[in-house]
Amino acid sequence: MLGELKNKVIISIQAMPDEPLYDATCIEAMAESVIKLAGINAVRLAGERDIKNIKNKFPFVAVIGITKPKKIPENYKEIVYITPTVGDCEKIIKAGADIVAFDGTLRPRPNDETIKDIVDYIHSNKKLAMADIATYDEAINAKKLGCDIVSTTLSGYTKETENYPDIPDYELVKKIKKNLDIFTILEGKIWEKNDVKEAFNSGADAVVIGSAVTRPQLIAKRFKSALEESR
Repeated sequence: MLGELKNKVIISIQAMPDEPLYDATCIEAMAESVIKLAGINAVRLAGERDIKNIKNKFPFVAVIGITKPKKIPENYKEIVYITPTVGDCEKIIKAGADIVAFDGTLRPRPNDETIKDIVDYIHSNKKLAMADIATYDEAINAKKLGCDIVSTTLSGYTKETENYPDIPDYELVKKIKKNLDIFTILEGKIWEKNDVKEAFNSGADAVVIGSAVTRPQLIAKRFKSALEESR
């Protein structure tokens, strides 16, 4: 499976329940567009419904699955909310995820569960464990606990990293690849082609792109802000 992801662009196709594109047919249409028309062979999806639907329709596509709340909590920088429990892992594995992504930060987890509990459960089901991390220490911990993949998904989105520059965390990727033998994905804040080039130049094994492809309201706001800034 890791060989299938190496040097690839992965598209994160997600929408929140209060957004028009949350409808299952919309998610499927976006997935079909990137898979059939753009040649993407790996996607990141949230929730049992979308994982099951896309995996059934495109069984040859690698699916990274997560769970997250219907509304992101205001204190999201302080808590674990991406696939927080073993129970969440069970749901998305049953839905068909090939890779289970989860919060790999050092913050406390619900029910006093640990990252090791998560990783052991994922591996017991013969799936790959992907830790969404924000710092190098968290990457070290993920590696130590047997994670197959680390991703910079949460860099800039925790209290410890909230003041980081608003750019992809190339430096974190470089440090991980220099010191740790683990498959590393750069995810977060990628908006331009040059961002992708820089990610791979930094040593990333794969790159996840989300909002820049599948969140039209954010794309539109960026263009609108450029107009306002030109006045």
